[in-house]
Amino acid sequence: MIFGFGLPTRGPLAQPDAIKTVLEKAEKLGLGYVSVADHIVIPKEIKAVYPYSDTGEPPFPPDGECLEQLTLMSYIAAVTSKIRILSSVMVVPHRNPVHTAKIISTIDVLSNGRVTIGCGAGWMEEEFVAIGTEPFKERGKVTDEYLSIFKELWTKPLPSYSGKYNSFKDIKFEPKPIQKPHPPLWIGGESPAAKRRAVRLGDGWFPIGANPNFPLNTAAKYANGLSSLKQISAEADRDPESLDLGFWSNWDHEVKDRKTPQEGERHIMTGGADAIEDDINIMKELGVEIFMFQLAKPESLEATLASMDRFSDQVLSKF
Repeated sequence: MIFGFGLPTRGPLAQPDAIKTVLEKAEKLGLGYVSVADHIVIPKEIKAVYPYSDTGEPPFPPDGECLEQLTLMSYIAAVTSKIRILSSVMVVPHRNPVHTAKIISTIDVLSNGRVTIGCGAGWMEEEFVAIGTEPFKERGKVTDEYLSIFKELWTKPLPSYSGKYNSFKDIKFEPKPIQKPHPPLWIGGESPAAKRRAVRLGDGWFPIGANPNFPLNTAAKYANGLSSLKQISAEADRDPESLDLGFWSNWDHEVKDRKTPQEGERHIMTGGADAIEDDINIMKELGVEIFMFQLAKPESLEATLASMDRFSDQVLSKF
């Protein structure tokens, strides 16, 4: 099992010295992944429903601050030596696929093969409009095509592609990523469509437990969700064991009394160290290999370092 945490892209922790200090602590504690979220602009008014809260309210500050994801991942590569660098998740339709594939390949080379790409189709239509993407309503098809383009560019000596949204031929694409055949593509999302994408195009399934529309907020619900993923794999003639399994707890790991909104049961990965240990052991038996936690305390660097130490003492030390 490997444990990791999310690095903020805004606030006092998103400053160069603070980033380095947090990452030094992470590598010293033996954390295996650091993740970076993806937003390019934050619209002033957001009508879209945020899919990972019970209320649908997005967790954004009023100033709209956010560092760009792939640029920050490159900085992380420069100031670390061991920890893997995870996009969590990259909104695939946000960027031109050829340019994006080149950036990811570059970061993989500069990090000596430490990049994992968590992938998603996105949820905020206003942001799509602001940055001039393909139509928001086609984001699923766009994501599938762009992922196929990534693989073509990363693996073929003379890549070519003819699609609805992008086409190219007679090009060379070098350097290729260090990792072979390419950096792992973990598909985020909990819906049937996300699971189908993971089976067709992904190297892993990387859901969040707090989606009220497709809840995985207890170990039993996660087990049911994994069962449906395996069924989709069987129907597609893919070995489900070939998929990495990760789980992203994008809430404070020290929450004691969070309940599921559906049944009022203890929410997964809450309730104290012993309860979290139980959840991890159950999910380990199901095959989950990577556990991501929210360890950062937005108010200060000092609070974050103390949170990381507590997590190491109370949870990480048990595994």
